[in-house]
This record gives sequence, structure tokens and C-alpha cells, in this order.
Amino acid sequence: MYYAPEGYAEFYWVSSPEATHSRNLAVRPEVSIVVFDSRTPVGSGQGVYMSAVAEELAGDDLDRGIAIFSRRSEAHGAGEWILEDVRPPARHRLYRATASEHSVLGPQDRRTPVSV
Repeated sequence: MYYAPEGYAEFYWVSSPEATHSRNLAVRPEVSIVVFDSRTPVGSGQGVYMSAVAEELAGDDLDRGIAIFSRRSEAHGAGEWILEDVRPPARHRLYRATASEHSVLGPQDRRTPVSV
């Protein structure tokens, strides 16, 4: 999934509110996230594991979030996102996951807690 990070604890993405994961978030916002570099050889990479709470954004959070997401999108050549792109009747909504715990998977599949 394409996302835009803000620091080490906030992750923004756009999705259809009808997508299975979006409907699941509406019922149970507690999520787990794993970020890893899939380009490294098997067994040589590290992954960051997170516990987070995810939500669809509205109000002032939506203004701040779309600016963060759009900045990252433009930097990767995918173009600008504006509020009208993520408000009804648009196809997408903007979501944010806020991580509360981080750990790094290291050698021998040992997770090491990380402070944010």
C-alpha cells in the first residue's frame, strides 16, 4: 500500500471507503503494520512492526493529512491531492494510522522494541 509517513508514528493513505480494509477499520480501528524493504534478499532485511490505531480523517485532521499525503505523492511524481479528492462524492477517503508501539525484527527473528 502506498503511504505517506509523518515522522515515525503517523502514516497516511487514501482508499475507497468500500474496500474491505476500510470497512474493517470502521468496526475495529486497532491495526498492526509491517514495513520492510522487499528488494533485499530473503533473510537479509529488517522489518519494522507497529501497533496502531487507524481512522478515516475529517475536519482539521483532513486538512493537515491531505497536505502531508499530497506532498509525498508529488515528490514521487504521482501528482497533487486536494480535499475534493477525498470528500464525498469522491471515490477515495483519507486515512491515518497512529502507531503506539514499534519493534524491529532482527537476526533469529527477534523483535527489539524501539522508542519513538
